[in-house]
Amino acid sequence: MLFINIKTNAEVSEEKANKIKTHLGLAITAIPGKSEGWLMVGIEDNYQLFFKGTDEPAAMVEVSLYGNASSNALGVLTSNITRILLDILGISTDRIYVSYMSTENWGWNGSNF
Repeated sequence: MLFINIKTNAEVSEEKANKIKTHLGLAITAIPGKSEGWLMVGIEDNYQLFFKGTDEPAAMVEVSLYGNASSNALGVLTSNITRILLDILGISTDRIYVSYMSTENWGWNGSNF
């Protein structure tokens, strides 16, 4: 299970949001055992966000992950995420932060895994 939350000061149309969701579903396969079937995506657009002292397009991406992943897999995922936001929203990769949180405790459907 993964939850990817994107906060960006860019405007994200419904069409672009769907493209991002679809591309993230493919991108997470960089982590062995992860698939779109267990991916939740949140997109907060028009977020009041400043980076490097400006409000030029930027994004903060928070990835919550059930279990662990190797540094290599997370590096590939970071590359995939930043490329997706560059291609779809035009946000320069040097204006995107990606953070990761792993947990062994994850609830779904009324109980925990």
